[in-house]
Amino acid sequence: MASSVQTSPRIGKGVPPLRAGQGNSFFWRRLHSLSGIIPVGVFLTEHMISNFAATNGPPAYNDTVKFLTSLPALIVLEWVGIFIPILFHAGYGIYIWWRGDNNVTDYPWQGNWLYTLQRYTGIIVFAYILFHTYTMRFTGVHLATHPDQAFKKVHDELLHPWAMAIYVIGVVTASWHFGYGIFLFCAKWGIATGERARKRVRAFGIAVAILFMVLGLSSAYSFVNPKNQVPANSAASVNSSTQSGMTQAPATTDNQ
Repeated sequence: MASSVQTSPRIGKGVPPLRAGQGNSFFWRRLHSLSGIIPVGVFLTEHMISNFAATNGPPAYNDTVKFLTSLPALIVLEWVGIFIPILFHAGYGIYIWWRGDNNVTDYPWQGNWLYTLQRYTGIIVFAYILFHTYTMRFTGVHLATHPDQAFKKVHDELLHPWAMAIYVIGVVTASWHFGYGIFLFCAKWGIATGERARKRVRAFGIAVAILFMVLGLSSAYSFVNPKNQVPANSAASVNSSTQSGMTQAPATTDNQ
């Protein structure tokens, strides 16, 4: 006797690839997905590695900042390679989240939860970037002209418990957002097809997230517990060098 019980169709696991024929949204979603890896993800990787130089002490970190601030056309590189891509990726991501067009009901429970977590961590990361950019670029010592004071500036800020808490939250959420974003990128672009490939890419993305968390938290620890002495205040250093030059000038004239 045939059973009369009807079963609902099973929802497939995974992340649906981006499809053509969706008008302008197809282009913007592709660009949004790509921008999360290149250049935003590349910048995050570089930033984590640069900050990790703090584990070797203040001189090593200051030298890294000195190298970065000496790059040619720095303003252009920052805006084209960092600021504009981040603003677009964050802005369009918030737009997608606000419209609720994320198809979370199409996923199993685990995928639904992870995808939702991806969206909320993105909002937290964007808020942290605004805070971090303001404190590092627009307050205190100007690091482009005084890179020798870079370690001290971060050190002094992270000594405040609230600042350290914000830093830790920023590191953890940024690491997860990028790591899981690698999986979403590969799945949506059709790079990882099939359940086995997606599991491997997901595991790789989570491993990247954990690695970045370790790098970021190790850097934070090194900033507040430096290997050697933190450089003196930049203002004192500038005044000292200026006075030194003024006192040496007459001696040079006399020798001539």
